[in-house]
Amino acid sequence: MRKQIIINSTPSEVRVALLENGILAEVHIERASEEAAAGNIYKGKVLRVLPGMQAAFVDIGLEKAAFLHASDVMSGEPTAVGDEAADDPAYDKERSFRNHAPIEEKLRRGDEVTVQIAKEPMGTKGARITMHVSLPGKYLVYMPFGDLVGVSKRIGDDRERRRLREIISSAKPSSGGIIARTACQNLPKSDIVSDIRNLEETWRNIQAKAGRTTPPALLHADLDLVLRSVRDMLSPDVDQIVVDTEADFRRTRDYVAAFMPSLAERAERFPEAEPIFDRFGVEEQISRAIEAKVWLKSGGYLVIDQGEALTMIDVNTGRYVGKKSQEETVLKTNLEAVEEIVCQLRLRNIGGIIILDLIDMEDSGNRKLVSDTLEAALMKDKARTSILRISELGLIQMTRKRTRENLERLLSAPCPYCDGRGRVKSVPTVAAEILRAIQREAARTPAARNRVTVRANRDVISYLFNDEEDNIRSLQERLGRGVVLKIAETYHQEQFDVVAA
Repeated sequence: MRKQIIINSTPSEVRVALLENGILAEVHIERASEEAAAGNIYKGKVLRVLPGMQAAFVDIGLEKAAFLHASDVMSGEPTAVGDEAADDPAYDKERSFRNHAPIEEKLRRGDEVTVQIAKEPMGTKGARITMHVSLPGKYLVYMPFGDLVGVSKRIGDDRERRRLREIISSAKPSSGGIIARTACQNLPKSDIVSDIRNLEETWRNIQAKAGRTTPPALLHADLDLVLRSVRDMLSPDVDQIVVDTEADFRRTRDYVAAFMPSLAERAERFPEAEPIFDRFGVEEQISRAIEAKVWLKSGGYLVIDQGEALTMIDVNTGRYVGKKSQEETVLKTNLEAVEEIVCQLRLRNIGGIIILDLIDMEDSGNRKLVSDTLEAALMKDKARTSILRISELGLIQMTRKRTRENLERLLSAPCPYCDGRGRVKSVPTVAAEILRAIQREAARTPAARNRVTVRANRDVISYLFNDEEDNIRSLQERLGRGVVLKIAETYHQEQFDVVAA
């Protein structure tokens, strides 16, 4: 598989795309106006402690107060670290033991705390923060309050896992836990030890700054999107890193030369005047990535409905009719669908609760095959996922870790016309509301006002004039008042005014 990292930088935003055989697999966007990023470390002040929610709100200097759950409050004990998928720098490590004391016994209003953003602000919600700080390097993740050594699950060779454990155990600081990322595989001991020392030094600098800083204050910012993407995406199977600005090209080349010198030549400067995302076909694929319908190669399709509480993905056979039997047609569609669903989850950065509405299958063996195919496809996804088995109704319930806003919310806003509902009242419905409003207006105003004026959208006025003419004439006779219809060109379909004069 040919992999490429394409980096597009402008003064207002930076965009990074990961292509797999020319197909957009991931896209990350960071705007200059954004004030917070997952991984940043702050010194904050506790504003409120809420025992009923077992949570606290902390001022870290952002527009909205950050949310700190009791499970993310330091207990004063080291955190046990197991073998986790450490390739996600913001990975929420499952802890083997915690202090289960109520949050009101751990924190008080006015306390100063060092915290890290685990989830960026999303919509109306502030950032989710944790006191269990983790510092990602190119090869390792260092947890100052951890204790044990772990190795990424994606390193499957037992001999290599033992080698990495031995190296890290001999070089790790007396306090702190370390996880080896996938990039550690087959890495010389000297590079691993160097990464440990760099992360130690970074943490000492953070502690020193915290000691002399008044909250709220930023103590440590994670790498910007360009270098963060290189750190997290670059591996030996990436063929090209293409950058469209000279400054970012030099930074990228220097970073790769320092940490993965054997791959330094894969960084290239894009010299053309043509937009880089146009040249590689990324722009068009981003536009398609926020559409609700996704077509499958067979002729089937997915419908992706992203709501506030959960995301629903519906699978349909569409134009695909199969060849042998209905069960075979359904199986092939579902197998293709779950592969595409994983691609869409990565591309759109969909997180939280996700419901997959597959086409019903009668054969239990087929249901297991589809479930196994989904789990295998999710192995390519660095975000943590949890899946339940297919229900008798053909539903799969799953969750996917969410740390950043999804692509749809990032690139779009709720429609001001329909207020985000996705639908508007029909013309006949609005016309019927206007007829009732005429009666209400006539009933509440003096008879001396013998005329009622209606201002509404052109399509609504046209419908009233042509289709409701008899009803309006009858209404005028019953109320003893004239009705005047006026077109308001700027009004949308649901908007109208009814005024007696």
